[in-house]
Amino acid sequence: MTSRSRAEGASRPAAGALSRREQILREASRLFAERGFHGVGVDEIGAAVGISGPALYRHFAGKDAMLAELLVGISSRLREGGEARAARARASGQGAEAALDALIAGHIEFALTDRALITLHDRELDRLPDADRRRVRQLQRQYVELWVEVVREAHPALPDPQARAAVHAVFGLLNSTPRLSRPHTLPDRPTTAALLHRLARGAFASAAGGGGGRG
Repeated sequence: MTSRSRAEGASRPAAGALSRREQILREASRLFAERGFHGVGVDEIGAAVGISGPALYRHFAGKDAMLAELLVGISSRLREGGEARAARARASGQGAEAALDALIAGHIEFALTDRALITLHDRELDRLPDADRRRVRQLQRQYVELWVEVVREAHPALPDPQARAAVHAVFGLLNSTPRLSRPHTLPDRPTTAALLHRLARGAFASAAGGGGGRG
């Protein structure tokens, strides 16, 4: 399976648009995040999508294959999506500020939509086979480098180490906010997204010595 098809399998389209394979990935992600990788059986994943455990093996070799596809897939989706957003902003002539806004908006969408995958990555990455874990790390490094490049274009005076530290700080903020909150304790989604966007821009401006950021 290609990186792009993995990425699509890890996304959250409407249930009616999902293939059986994508349904399995979605339910596996949810169950693994709720109860841990070893706390979920193949039969339970099958039942969640209305098929028997043995029938699930027509789509995946087992739970290990599902976990690998989920974690490699989301890393690939973030990198490819980030590259596409930055490229569109640059092609439109809006410059690095717009590219940075696009990256932030895309990552906020991920953080608010794919909470289970964030939890899964934090808890279960070390369970991947070495080759898959290296692939996830490679994709993540490429995603970070994209952000550092765009941040330094938007803030030319910001040295590389500070830009890199700010990028990781913003990732921590965006990833942890929805995951650590209790259900229904955040404002509505547009309000939450706008607040996170302002905080992220403020973090970069502060790192560059500007003291604040655009909304």
